[in-house]
Amino acid sequence: MPPFTKQAIAQELKSQMKTKPLDKITVKELVEACKINRQTFYYHFQDIYDLLGWIYKTEALGAIQNSKSYGEWQQGLLMILEYVQSNRELCMNTYRSLAREHLESFLHEVLYGLLGDVVDEIAGAQPLAKENRDFITRFYSYAFAGVLLEWIKSGMKTPHTQIMESISRIMDGNFLAAIYRFQN
Repeated sequence: MPPFTKQAIAQELKSQMKTKPLDKITVKELVEACKINRQTFYYHFQDIYDLLGWIYKTEALGAIQNSKSYGEWQQGLLMILEYVQSNRELCMNTYRSLAREHLESFLHEVLYGLLGDVVDEIAGAQPLAKENRDFITRFYSYAFAGVLLEWIKSGMKTPHTQIMESISRIMDGNFLAAIYRFQN
């Protein structure tokens, strides 16, 4: 299989999602547009939702890998916001479809990874029980994801930089305070 097959299928899905809802796109339409057979599609993906998840993971996760520290978490979050903004049709169409849970899952996964590393770094050598670390990380990842989902739901009218500034203002000192409370 050519190495570009997965990317070609992904690009076709993104292209079709600009003009029609995800729920109305079929594997048949994708494979015909890509000039491949159904077996090739199913070799790479279980279904369209699996393809959608792969798109989110490959396009956005790599961008934040170097922004998973306390000093850089804001840059990582800004990259996520920029990805959502630049893929507006894809994200809004996903949000408004049966695949909404895939978008929510993606946001929780990427934010959990980003914030988990931040919590680990702040905790440092101080003992923080795994369940407390997981709770803090989950709490903040759900809060951030909720803000992002509400932003998508409202049509992304607020500039993503303003969303980032608001989150930063709320979070100033809160990671440290939460970890300190759970350590003591």
